[in-house]
Amino acid sequence: MVALRVWIAVRSSAELCPDGDVTPCGDEIYMSTYARTSTETFLADGGTVMLLLAALAGVFVAGPLIARELESGTYRMAWTQDVSPAQWLAVRLATPLAIVTSGVVILALVYRWGRSSVNGHPYAFGLDWYAKGVYPALGPVALGYTVLAVALGALCAVVVRRTLIAASGTFLLFGLVALAMGKLRYRLWPSVRLTGDGHPQGSVWHLDSGMLTASGQEVGREDCFTVDGFTDHVACMRARGGVTPFVDYHPASHFWPLQLVETGILLVLAAVAVTVAFRVLRRSTA
Repeated sequence: MVALRVWIAVRSSAELCPDGDVTPCGDEIYMSTYARTSTETFLADGGTVMLLLAALAGVFVAGPLIARELESGTYRMAWTQDVSPAQWLAVRLATPLAIVTSGVVILALVYRWGRSSVNGHPYAFGLDWYAKGVYPALGPVALGYTVLAVALGALCAVVVRRTLIAASGTFLLFGLVALAMGKLRYRLWPSVRLTGDGHPQGSVWHLDSGMLTASGQEVGREDCFTVDGFTDHVACMRARGGVTPFVDYHPASHFWPLQLVETGILLVLAAVAVTVAFRVLRRSTA
């Protein structure tokens, strides 16, 4: 991030106008420097990279750390030295969990710092707080996904007891959870509805728009895609009884509620996975 910011500063000073903005020089087209567009492209996938790192942490816990010992039988030596199976599993969870959570917190803070410096530019693109490639790296959600990945790794390891299968299962389960949360995220907190001819202000997450009939029924733009003869969506919606325009959205103030609710769900799932893992281990050694 430091290197990218230095690159932007150096390239901006080398241009005729600051950061390639040639409008003060008589041109109507803004031209961003390659340094800035490259940095924006890199940061636009920061959340995706954070999810991948979390998944890799879970795969490591599932495969090399736990399942390999269970598969090879080396765990028996530890269990015969006054170490219970529960203590054995707790140690193999606590150490990687402390390391990866600390690392994720640092990475999330660095990412927020880097994004804030670039996103403050009036022509920034692709770095909105709600973007799927950005959102997972901006707050405690990154920590929640990491804890869940480690928990799923432990669960798959004690259930399957095969290194490759446990690692693959962890990656698959984590991917399914991440995909489901990404699709349901907008439902985790009540959205705001704006009616009338106004438009939401600021950085908002647009969810839906259309018109309301006199009875309050929604008529969406998608309802007009199959109506022949209409090219004007507004005219189409009015023809279907629409009277008042509406927009459903999440304002920027919903960022923290959405983050905290999703993090809470992830931590609950992680707690369930860890609890089941300990019970499975206890039953298999009883």
